[in-house]
Amino acid sequence: MSDPPAGPYNARIMPTATPQTAPAQTHPAFALAAIQKLAAEDMRGVNALIRNRLTSEVALINQIAEHIITGGGKRLRPILVVLSARALGYQGSAHHQLAAIVEFIHTATLLHDDVVDESDMRRGRKTANALWGNAPSVLVGDFLYSRSFQLMVELGEMTIMQVLADTTNAIAEGEVLQLLHIHNPDIDQAAYLRVIERKTAVLFSAATRLGGLLAGADARIQNALADYGRLLGLAFQIADDVLDYTANPEMLGKNLGDDLAEGKATLPLIHALNHSTGATRRRLKEIIQNGDTRAMSEVLEAIHACDGMAYSQRLATGYADAAEAALSALPPGEHLDALRALARYAVERRS
Repeated sequence: MSDPPAGPYNARIMPTATPQTAPAQTHPAFALAAIQKLAAEDMRGVNALIRNRLTSEVALINQIAEHIITGGGKRLRPILVVLSARALGYQGSAHHQLAAIVEFIHTATLLHDDVVDESDMRRGRKTANALWGNAPSVLVGDFLYSRSFQLMVELGEMTIMQVLADTTNAIAEGEVLQLLHIHNPDIDQAAYLRVIERKTAVLFSAATRLGGLLAGADARIQNALADYGRLLGLAFQIADDVLDYTANPEMLGKNLGDDLAEGKATLPLIHALNHSTGATRRRLKEIIQNGDTRAMSEVLEAIHACDGMAYSQRLATGYADAAEAALSALPPGEHLDALRALARYAVERRS
C-alpha cells in the first residue's frame, strides 16, 4: 500500500515508527478535567463571545444555532487555540475571538455532516436536521461559516484570514473526498488518511498554529504547533473511529456502527479488508456496499481476527507520540503540559 502523496495538507502524514524526539512525560494530574480547569477563565470569555455573536434577527437561526452550540461537546478546538497562545505567554484577549471562529467553523461542519450522513443523533440528542429538516440545517451552517468570516475580518490580520480560508477550503475537500468513498469497498488506508486529515486534522492544526501566530511566535514555533495540531487531529479521529465499534453507546452519544450504516469504511474495517481473503473479504465488501449494520457481528469478528482494533489504536498512539514530540521546541509550563496531556487524552478516552 502506497503512502499518500505529499501536498499542502498531507505531507508527512504517516508517523515514524519511533519518533526522532521522544515525547516528554505527560503529567498524570492533567486529565481532561484539569485541562478544562486550566482553560476555564479563557473559555468563559470564548463562550460569552460565541453566545453574543450567534444572535440573529431570524428566529430560526437562533433556535438551531443554540441547539447545536449548547449541545455538549468538549470544545477541544477552541481550547487548543487558548492553550497554544498561553503556552507562549500571550496576555491579550484576541485569542477568545480566534477560538470562537474555530468553534463556529467546526459547528458549521457538524450541521452539514449530519445532513450529508442523514444522522439523527449527535452527543446523545436529536440532530438539527432531525428536528428542523435538512434545508434549515444547511443554511444555518452557512450562516455560521459567514459569521466566522465576519469575526476574522474584525481582527484585521491577513495571515489569520489566509490560514482559516485555506483550512475551510481543505475541510470542504475532505467532505467531498469522503463522499466519493461512501459504500466504496476498495478504499485503502492512504485514502482514509487523506480524508481524515482534511475533515479533522486541518482544523486542529489551524487552531494551534493560530495560537502561536497571535503570540508572535516565529515560523519555527508556528510550524511546530501546526504539526502538533495535525498529528493530534489524526490521532483523535482514528481513536474516534475505533470507538464507533467499541464504545458504550450512551457515553458515545450516538449509535454504534453509525459509520458502517453510512457506508464509511474506517480504519479497523479497512485493516480487516486488507488482511482477509476469499469469502470473508468478499463478504466484507458486500457489507460496506450495502451499509448493512445487521452484519455487525460478522464485521467485528473479521476485525478481531486480524487485530484491527489494536492496529488502529497503535497507529493513533503513534500519531499522539509524534504530536507530543512536536512540542519539544516550546518553553516549559503548565499550558505546555496540558497540550501534551491532550495527546494522551485523544487516544485514551472512552467517549
